[in-house]
Amino acid sequence: MLALMVPLVCVETVPSRSSPPAILLRESYRDKTLRKSRKRTLANLSKLPPGLIEEIRACVDGKSARDLSDAFTVTAALPHGHVAATLGTLRKLELETLIYPRPSRRRDLVVAMIIARIIDPKSKLATVQGLSRASLTDTLADGLDIAGTDANELYGAMDWLLARQPAIEKRLAARHIEENALVLWDLTSVWMEGRRCPLARFGHSRDGKTGKLQVEFGLLCDRDGRPVAVEVFDGNTSDPATVATVVSRVRDRFGLKRVVVVGDRGMLTEARIREDIQPAGLDWISALRAPALRKLVDAGAFQPSLFDDRDMAEITCAAQYPGERLMVCRNPLLAAERARTREALLQATEADIRAVEAATRREKRRLTGEPAITRRLDRVLSRRKMRKHFDTAVRDDGFTWTRNADSIAAEAALDGFYIVRTNLPASTLAADDTVRAYKSLAGVERAFRTLKTIDLKVRPVHHRLADRVRAHVLLCTLAWYVEWHMRDALKPLLFHDEAPPRQVSAVAPAQPSDQAKAKAATRLTTSGLPVQNFKSLIKHLATLVEMQMTPSSETVAHFQMLSRPTAVQEEAFRLLGLRIS
Repeated sequence: MLALMVPLVCVETVPSRSSPPAILLRESYRDKTLRKSRKRTLANLSKLPPGLIEEIRACVDGKSARDLSDAFTVTAALPHGHVAATLGTLRKLELETLIYPRPSRRRDLVVAMIIARIIDPKSKLATVQGLSRASLTDTLADGLDIAGTDANELYGAMDWLLARQPAIEKRLAARHIEENALVLWDLTSVWMEGRRCPLARFGHSRDGKTGKLQVEFGLLCDRDGRPVAVEVFDGNTSDPATVATVVSRVRDRFGLKRVVVVGDRGMLTEARIREDIQPAGLDWISALRAPALRKLVDAGAFQPSLFDDRDMAEITCAAQYPGERLMVCRNPLLAAERARTREALLQATEADIRAVEAATRREKRRLTGEPAITRRLDRVLSRRKMRKHFDTAVRDDGFTWTRNADSIAAEAALDGFYIVRTNLPASTLAADDTVRAYKSLAGVERAFRTLKTIDLKVRPVHHRLADRVRAHVLLCTLAWYVEWHMRDALKPLLFHDEAPPRQVSAVAPAQPSDQAKAKAATRLTTSGLPVQNFKSLIKHLATLVEMQMTPSSETVAHFQMLSRPTAVQEEAFRLLGLRIS
């Protein structure tokens, strides 16, 4: 009786009438309730090589004394999970056929560069090294059958991709932009390494990278921040000068007649609206600059005191803005932040002024003379744009200074105010929806942060040829397209709000849902899995490795197997709608 209660493991062949027999690893055990012996299946061995099945049978039957660890050698173990997730998502989005409808080695190389930007962004030469047979860093090369490529072939694929950019963007626009839809446009800069690229110019660096040549690129997105098109400009191109490109893309390349272009106040200036947007018959949403806001207050178009108990009001000003609707908004939190920032800048400027004051009193190399003192003061007051808030009187032997209380009070009265403007009628887009549409430009800013710093690292640019720079930016944009969809699907595992509530006020800062607050507080999902950021999740997926197994027996063929996935990896693939393979 005791012997019958000890589990017995064996390999059994179970015949089948319509298919090959199943080879199962089974266990015999004693069912105490029924008081009889039963069997349960532990594993299906049918797909294993015959030689390997015989090795397992021999070990289970006790006929082989050799330890299983001696029967196999792991000759390679490459990170695989992150490649499977990103490549699977790219194919699920049908981005391969969108780039080129037929199988092509150049298409596979482009896909490899897109995936490489997501899982491990680095230079093209380093990417080539990771794809070489001698130094594979993951399963990407084998998955696309491009192992052994060289730098020239990779650069040739970039040139090929750039020639297809118009067709790719047209297909993306057909997917995501319809007539009367909102399109978001914004511009940013990235610095260059080297001085030979014809696009590189000295200009206003949004990265604060002084002394470096740069290029500009603009991103056209749909309302949700999904990238649709990208354009590279010379490094000294101003924001308004790019509006004509948006109009050309929307009207000529995409064939759309009625869309709403959303741009910030530095992009859609009065001149660009009048000379580019209106002649093209496009609708638009933008905002007024601070001087224009001050003029409206001085003209009595609205009273700031009316916003003590409200945060938005719609006005019209036919004299200055005929045919437009103006949404005046006031955000108390923004007002407090601007007041704090202004006071900090004032105090920092005062410290600099006192340093100049001390220079006029020191014994050695004293700063004297009205022209010299004026130049030093101008430099100090211009550094933080605080000149308007200080009154100075310069003499040959020194100067006096005070804060301009009236100037500071006048600026403080408009803290937290901004005005959104549009030519759309209220019947088409309500006031609060217009403000929300303008605030959706934050989606483009989020794309820029991801492209430039967090994940895809479009900067710095090392290419010297103008077309290579354009192809590099296009590759990063397509990588963001894939990552955008991955982030959207993986929200439950990320620090993202899965179901953000509709905000009562379009002006007030967005509030997270209770679920998002709980996820941020506990760092756990509703199912108890750890929450992480996107890059950490990609690194964790990379711990799912593909192993190349080499049996010691010559009768057994080589085979590959995956490591056992963790609960987080299983959930990630489930959310992406992919099989782990």
